[in-house]
This record gives sequence, structure tokens and C-alpha cells, in this order.
Amino acid sequence: MPDELGRWAAKRAPELLSRAEAEAVAALREALLEAARRHQHEPEQTVQLHGDEPDSAVQRDRHELQPGVVPAPRREPATPAPVTGDALWTYCVTRANDPLPEEIVGVDGSHAFRVESGDLAALVSRVPIAEFGAEPLRHNLNDLPWLERVARAHESVLERSLAASTIVPLRLCTIYESEDSVRRMLQDERETFVEALELLAGRQEWGVKLLVDREKLAEAARSRSDEAAALEDELAARTGGGEYMLRRRLERHVRELADSLAEEVAEDVHARLQDWATAAVTRPPQNRDLSHHEGEMLLNGAYLLQVERVDGMRELVAELEELHRPLGARLVLTGPWPPYNFVPRGGAATIT
Repeated sequence: MPDELGRWAAKRAPELLSRAEAEAVAALREALLEAARRHQHEPEQTVQLHGDEPDSAVQRDRHELQPGVVPAPRREPATPAPVTGDALWTYCVTRANDPLPEEIVGVDGSHAFRVESGDLAALVSRVPIAEFGAEPLRHNLNDLPWLERVARAHESVLERSLAASTIVPLRLCTIYESEDSVRRMLQDERETFVEALELLAGRQEWGVKLLVDREKLAEAARSRSDEAAALEDELAARTGGGEYMLRRRLERHVRELADSLAEEVAEDVHARLQDWATAAVTRPPQNRDLSHHEGEMLLNGAYLLQVERVDGMRELVAELEELHRPLGARLVLTGPWPPYNFVPRGGAATIT
């Protein structure tokens, strides 16, 4: 098992961490920065959980001053009692009669189970509020080892579920207070989930990254430019103070040509891949420090494919890589991934 986990981590961790980085930022912005809500079993404590009743307006410690009345000395607040109890970390939505693998372990080590509402089901596992409530979660999302562990566990659950049936993945940190809260979510978003499941049935999300060697890209751009050749000839014959300015002009010209060539190649590759796919989107290039990729990332695309067209996509990627080899191009195909990018209207992937 440790060897298997190591191989999985080496293969999946860079892509997974990049996704986790973006998802954590979104989760903080859209979910965790909302007004704190009161947990039904601990009225004094505030936790950010879906399904709680809204807390009343924040009470500030203040004195109502009256003429001739001296306010009592302010007391230091008592240390709050630790928050206890569980919440439900929610992974994905499926049809209630679809099969799911048995013995799926969730992000906190407990077994995942289904919560059903009509013809839909959500896959969930229990997590302690002391670690996954609003305040501890804010802290933990800034702890990279913690985030890596949780993101890997979340992704592992989704991958196992995806292998068994069609799923609508939910983003990291989709947490509900109770099974009733999960059922209300399934009822309220039923139309979106049904639409998504119909769209995703028989399809998979695959990622393609186009990476190039910047030096080879510049060489290719220079070789295609008559103006660059003329500037090089002029530079070879030039001496004195004008040489510096001419060299800067040549460098600027080549840099602009390389940028234009990079854009052209990325557009061509994406267009070819998009034609092969059912749907396609582009995402910002990944953080190099996080993903440890070599070269400049010109394209970070996601493509929704019919399952029977996956082999054809592999052949197309190899063909495009060979076509752009003079630029030091590499095309990296990864997948299948939980189809975050193709949930209709952003639906379940952005429910908070």
C-alpha cells in the first residue's frame, strides 16, 4: 500500500495541488468569509456550516452611558468551550440507483456513505467541527501539508466514484451541518444536478498542457523574420555606441515575434483539440513552483470527451507534439478527472 500511494502521489500530486490551490481560494472567498452561523448544539459557538440558521446581528461589547452613571469595568471574556460535534463533508452527487465502490475512506478517515433525496444521492463522510468548522478551516487552508492531505483524500474519493458511475463533483470544503441539510441541497438544486448528470453521462474530462522551451521558441521566431535577419546583418557591421541600441531593438523585435508565435501555436493546438472534444475550456497556466513543470506553459486546457474518443485524443496529442517539436514543445495529457469544468452553469461545483 505505501508503494502504491507513493506512485499515486508522484503522478497526481502536482495537478492535484494546483487544483487545490485554486479551490481553496474560491472556498475562502465564497463560503468561509460569510457571516458565522450558529451550530444547533453549541449556541455560543459560531461555525460556518451549510444548513445552519442565520445568526443574529453581531453583538459588540458596549456600555450604554447614562448621565451620572459610571460604567462597570470591562471583564475579560471567558475562554470559549471547545466546539464539538460532527459535520458532513460532501464529495459528489450521483443518481440514487447508481453503483458506488464499497469501503470508501473520506478526508478524515471515516467511511463515506450516501444521503438520498428522491432519485439523487450525495456521497458524504463525517468530519469533526473542531477541525473543519469555520475558524479552524480558515487556519487549516493556509497549512499546505494539511491542505495537500485533504485534497488528495477528496480527489481519491472522487476518482473511485467516477470509475463506478457518473458523478457531479463538489468543490473542496463543501460542508453541511446535517443529513437534512444535504437533502435540502439536493432538493433545491435538483434541476441543475439532473442536467449535469445527463450531460456528463458517458463522458470524461481530460486535461492537456502545452509547454515550450522559450529559447527554442525565440530561435524559431527569429528564423521566420526577414526584419530580424536584416537587423543581425546591420549589427554585424555596426561598431561604436549605436551597437547597443541596435541590439536592444533586435532583442525586442524577437521577443515580440516569440510572443506572437506562442499565441498562434496555443490557439492552433486548442482549436484542434476542441474540434475532437464535446466541450472545451482553457484555464490560467499553473503556478510553476507548485506544479514543477519545465518550460513555459502556453495552454492549460480541459476537454470533455466521449469515452470512445479518448484513444483518438491520445493520437491527436502525439501528432500535435510532433508538429511543434521545433519549438521544444511538449503536450501533457492527463485524466480522466472529475468533470469540475463542465458542470452546467457551474452548478454543483460552486454550491455554497
